[in-house]
Amino acid sequence: MFKLLTSKKAAKNLAIGLASATTASGLGLALALNVDLFASDHGCYPAKYPWFHEGLFNTLDHASIRRGYEVYKQVCAACHSMRYTYFRHLVGVSHTEEEAKAEAAESMVTDGPNEEGNMFERPGKLSDPLPSPYPNDEAAKAANGGALPPDLSLIAFARNNGTNYIFSLLTGYHDPPAGVEEKEGLHYNPYFNGGWIAMAKALYDEIIEYSDGTPATTSQLAKDVTEFLRWSSEKSHDEKKKLLLKTFLIFPPILALFYVYKRRVFTVMKSRKIVFNPTKSSGSEKH
Repeated sequence: MFKLLTSKKAAKNLAIGLASATTASGLGLALALNVDLFASDHGCYPAKYPWFHEGLFNTLDHASIRRGYEVYKQVCAACHSMRYTYFRHLVGVSHTEEEAKAEAAESMVTDGPNEEGNMFERPGKLSDPLPSPYPNDEAAKAANGGALPPDLSLIAFARNNGTNYIFSLLTGYHDPPAGVEEKEGLHYNPYFNGGWIAMAKALYDEIIEYSDGTPATTSQLAKDVTEFLRWSSEKSHDEKKKLLLKTFLIFPPILALFYVYKRRVFTVMKSRKIVFNPTKSSGSEKH
């Protein structure tokens, strides 16, 4: 009987071990396949930069977001759209309400139909998205040699190692190494999948002039527009950090009160001693 129990226990342990090994192998394979699907992993891996907002309670740099919007508006918007970012999102983040309204009014938006059934153009409003450079994707492809410029609204989350990748890509253009044949219509960038990208280098020193007077070096331009794109990908970033801070401030006192209350209410029940003393029944006494 003892041998039978021992063999059953060994078989159970073996089954548990095999199941654990299979699960671990499956998770490892899934992770390896998932990482391999990231396009940016096939080029040079970008360096890790000290972004201020990556701190546990740190917010995004709102001055940098404003400058990044200027870079997008004057440089990136010539080819890239941001369909999921609206002018109202700028209010209280990088612009006042009046400034955001003025920015929106600079673009003409096709609206309608009117009472006569015709489409018409009007100045933009806070409820409008940032204007797209092309009416549709086919027009964008035709204007860019068949390549479709990606929408930048969520680009920081659409690429692995988002902010570091975007900054490295924007500043990583240089001549191809010796022995690498140039490709017509493409530009060499080691951070892009395959090393060749249709987008030409867009950022140069002093290509724009910042409204706040910040020197517009290439690295500053790349940093600011990356910060802007990071904000656009997660507009609730700062609110989440504020909620986390409130949670850390509120929950410890509440837990302490619950602990004291629990000790006060249940201390009698947990410390009492219950003793059972059986008594003889009247029937047993007669016998």
